[in-house]
Amino acid sequence: MITQMKTQLWFLSILIFTVQECRPVCVDPNAHAHALGLNVSVESEAVVGSPMKLLCISCLKREEIEAETKVNWYYNPGGKLIYQFDNWPRDLDGPWKGRLVWNGSKDMQDVSISITNVTMNDSGSYTCEVHRKFFFNLYTPTFSTRIQINLVVRKEASKDPTALYSEIMMYVLLVFLTFWLLVEMIYCYRKISKSDEQAQDSATDYLAIPSENKENPGPAVTE
Repeated sequence: MITQMKTQLWFLSILIFTVQECRPVCVDPNAHAHALGLNVSVESEAVVGSPMKLLCISCLKREEIEAETKVNWYYNPGGKLIYQFDNWPRDLDGPWKGRLVWNGSKDMQDVSISITNVTMNDSGSYTCEVHRKFFFNLYTPTFSTRIQINLVVRKEASKDPTALYSEIMMYVLLVFLTFWLLVEMIYCYRKISKSDEQAQDSATDYLAIPSENKENPGPAVTE
């Protein structure tokens, strides 16, 4: 009985651990830089007329603690405030008015925004500034982080090196298959031609045998 209870408790502990490990995890690509207290700079490209997401991720260190999050988006140079999230999104006046859309997550780990219709004038440096206030029983610590996004706008999409490499490999493979097919065709043609020549030689030899030999074959060979 005691052994059975121990087994049940062991399975229960494994189940609880598995459930805890299966909770959603926020992956911060800039976690190492944040740990060193550095400002993060990200390079990004956009095409005129297309939408563009300005990615900003700031993971909550402890999800079970209630936190208040405020996000400011700036455009440099000049540090002009272009978008703000403080309990609700605010589209501020300026050249981006009506073109910036909140693209963050409900848990406020992803605090990104999107430019719906990119223009050449949107090129430049954007800064995502995240301020968090955590509510503990006795004190309310704060946390801040800054992520800089250098956006380059092009009239046409630049060639992706990976796509170019894949295209080159596709053409090399196409040439190889064409060459292999040509070799196979030549081999089959020569084999068929050789078979036809052997058949013609056999027919010629048969016709060259005198008719009496055809009608009177030689005696059977006996052991």
